[in-house]
Amino acid sequence: MKTIDFENHFATPEWVDALNTNPGYPRFERSAEGNLRLCYRAEAAEPFSDVLLDRLLDIGEGRIALMDAAGIDVAVLSLVAPGAEHFDPALGTEAARKANDRLAEAVQLYPDRFRGYAALAPRDPEAAVGELQRAVKELGLQGWKTHCNYGDSYLDEKRYRPLLAKAEELGIPIYLHPTVPMIKEFWTYGISLAGASFGFGMETALVVMRLILSGAFDTFPKLKIIVGHYGEGLPFLLRRMDWLHERPHVKADKGALVSLGRKPSEYFRENFMVTTSGNYLEAAFRCTKDALGMQNIMLGTDFPFDDPSQCFAFLESLDLTPEDRFALYEGNAATVGVRA
Repeated sequence: MKTIDFENHFATPEWVDALNTNPGYPRFERSAEGNLRLCYRAEAAEPFSDVLLDRLLDIGEGRIALMDAAGIDVAVLSLVAPGAEHFDPALGTEAARKANDRLAEAVQLYPDRFRGYAALAPRDPEAAVGELQRAVKELGLQGWKTHCNYGDSYLDEKRYRPLLAKAEELGIPIYLHPTVPMIKEFWTYGISLAGASFGFGMETALVVMRLILSGAFDTFPKLKIIVGHYGEGLPFLLRRMDWLHERPHVKADKGALVSLGRKPSEYFRENFMVTTSGNYLEAAFRCTKDALGMQNIMLGTDFPFDDPSQCFAFLESLDLTPEDRFALYEGNAATVGVRA
């Protein structure tokens, strides 16, 4: 049995340069004490150590040594948040292209250890569609990793439908990953509220629901979306998300709800998969397994932001059958086209 990690982040020198020179946000800044911070907004700055940055930039032997130590056989690499989406579209398009080229080189150099998901700059949809075609057909990347907002918009909006269409046409999944919310109420307490502990997941869950309610999966029924952190809390709400669609008094009021072919929970069960990244609460795992079934859960370590050894220690502590472990670590990956 192999272990395939679906949330393993990397960075490029060009991405770092863009954050060091960007006159707006996001950008890198140094605190008065010399600590590196990734400033998504003036109100939300994430501590971002030089050690962390060095690990992100290493997509060679150093990373493989850490994978070996943790027990990761194959890493699906993707450009770290905030990706290329929040830059000016021209800068973002160039940063994404260079990231995809570097990623393809790493996959070619270590074909037994790395797979890759493309980066895109969606705010130029035409260029992004072309880059996704190139990344998959010419570079051999196996999906698209994007973020929960693009600074001024969300993935469900009509202007991004060509990207969803291209992903379905190519038969590749979209990994929907958090970043700092664009909803300003999340910035009140800085990164403590806006960051990974709360705001990241809350806005990603919002985007999942927006995608479902937009009718995207009626238009693109074969589209697969992967969401980390056990689906950002949505398995807990799986029954609740259908509430309005089941109430007789609501259904009797024609036009009160958006028109969908199925209940929201049915799309979540059929068009989404989740990973284990960064959530080590047994109750969260149990809820996800009960709600979605083991066939919809895959390994994600959130390297290098989390310690993969901690992730494996947690997963190995769970009372899973050998069949469950195979599905989690390797078997389910084939559903989205990734094999060890």
